[in-house]
Amino acid sequence: MPSPSRSARHRTLLVTLSARVSLRVGAAAGLGVATADGGYALIATLGGAALAGVIAPIAAPLRWVSVVVLIGLAVRTTWAATRHFRDQTEAPPGAMVSTPFRAYAVVLGLTLLNPTTVLYFAALVIGRRSGALTLPEELAFAVAAFVASASWQLTLAGGGALLGRLLTTAKGRLISAYVSSAVIVALAVNTVLS
Repeated sequence: MPSPSRSARHRTLLVTLSARVSLRVGAAAGLGVATADGGYALIATLGGAALAGVIAPIAAPLRWVSVVVLIGLAVRTTWAATRHFRDQTEAPPGAMVSTPFRAYAVVLGLTLLNPTTVLYFAALVIGRRSGALTLPEELAFAVAAFVASASWQLTLAGGGALLGRLLTTAKGRLISAYVSSAVIVALAVNTVLS
């Protein structure tokens, strides 16, 4: 569905959240992506070309907000993992997205801030619109986009949770947190460069 670079960022974030925090948190984050995809699909079918013209001028500031949020997630993950490793407590380290609601809200926000997503859906609708779509067809397209996105995101969250079970030692969790943070920073850099 969405652009490959956006897709890679969200896949990595979902797998990381599921592995580091829990399947529930990863699944909630995945549903945040799916909600944005479904919403943008609906907006794109209803708004089409006009929407692409509105988003294009503010694409750069939206990209920078997304970068700041990603860097914040990486710093918070690293800080919490280091603190947890030093304390050697049994609970996994907290993160900015340590609850399902927070994960849903943060990832929904990141996806909504990504102008590539809305431009992708607008281009898709404009490109395939040979005749005007009926309202039921537009709604069906948006629902299908949500369902397709949700099924893929939940599959990724499940894979991340499985990976997380392999990293049960304190040192394994610390190393995975550092790797996760490095990947998130790399994704933020990719966002700046894309």
